[in-house]
Order: sequence, then structure tokens, then C-alpha cells
Amino acid sequence: MLKNYNKDGQKLPLFGIGPYMIFGMGLTTLAGIILFGYVLKIGILDMPWIMVFRIMGALLIILGIFIWFIGAVRSDMDNHIESNKLKTNGIYAWVRNPMYSGWWIAFIGITLMWHNVWMLVLPVINWIIMTITLINSEEKWLSDLYGAEYETYKTKVNRCIPWKPCRDRVYKTDIGY
Repeated sequence: MLKNYNKDGQKLPLFGIGPYMIFGMGLTTLAGIILFGYVLKIGILDMPWIMVFRIMGALLIILGIFIWFIGAVRSDMDNHIESNKLKTNGIYAWVRNPMYSGWWIAFIGITLMWHNVWMLVLPVINWIIMTITLINSEEKWLSDLYGAEYETYKTKVNRCIPWKPCRDRVYKTDIGY
């Protein structure tokens, strides 16, 4: 099960920047829901869109929880962190950050539950928060720790969106800013 401690020689914290990033994404989602749904009351859709958005929202919440669960609980990631080994198999062959991706997808689902067209900007804002945070923290730590092995892994596996593994796919992982 999950452990939150550092052993002697362990190079990375078990939870890293993640809880702060998820909290920020949650606050962004909550602020958008309050602003568009209750204060401004703009962009609210009617039937049949209410049902479409709610069904899609429920499915995305379930998918997000499933991805998070596989990445956090079923992947044995804590043992890889403790032994300073790069995890590249299982769900980590589909997405480099399944725990964060799971939260992001669940937040998209939560956003859709309010069936508001203006709230569709929230997943983009959360993706930007997640991407910039990961580039400037965990990706630097992992690159310093694992070097070429991590750089090669980054080109083969998407940062945030789970995608079927493919050996010849190459992702551009840097944002020009």
C-alpha cells in the first residue's frame, strides 16, 4: 500500500508536488463552477444537453478514478520510488502521470456535471496548470535522476493523456515559453 516516507538513499519524495497541484486544479474547478453556475449564471444548457453532459461527466469521473487507482494503488509505484527505479510498464506505459491524469479527467467530469458551456474552459486551464507544474518540477527531477533513460521515456509516453503504447510514436514534450 502507499507509504509516505523517505528511506535512506531514496532520491524522490513519494508524493512530490502532486497534492499542491491537485489542490490548485480543484480550486480552479470550484471557482469556475461558482462563477459561471451561481454568480454569473451564464452558459447553462437545456435538455437534451443536460443529460449528455451529465452522462459524459459521470463516465469521465469513473474513468478518472479508475486511472488514478491503477496509478496510485495497483502500480507498485511506491516501491519503484523507494528503490530509485523509473517505472515505465503497466499504466506508466500509457501515460507518464496517471495519478495526476486521473484527477484531471475526474475534474473534467465534475465540470461537465454543471452542463455549462462556459465551464469548458476549465479543463484547458487545469491542463495548463498541470503541464507547467510538471515541466518545472517532477520532469526536471526525473531527468536529473534518470538522465537519458527518462528523456527516451518522455518521447514515447504522453505526459497527461493516456494513450495506447506505441514504440515508434514520438511526443514533443517541451513548451516554447
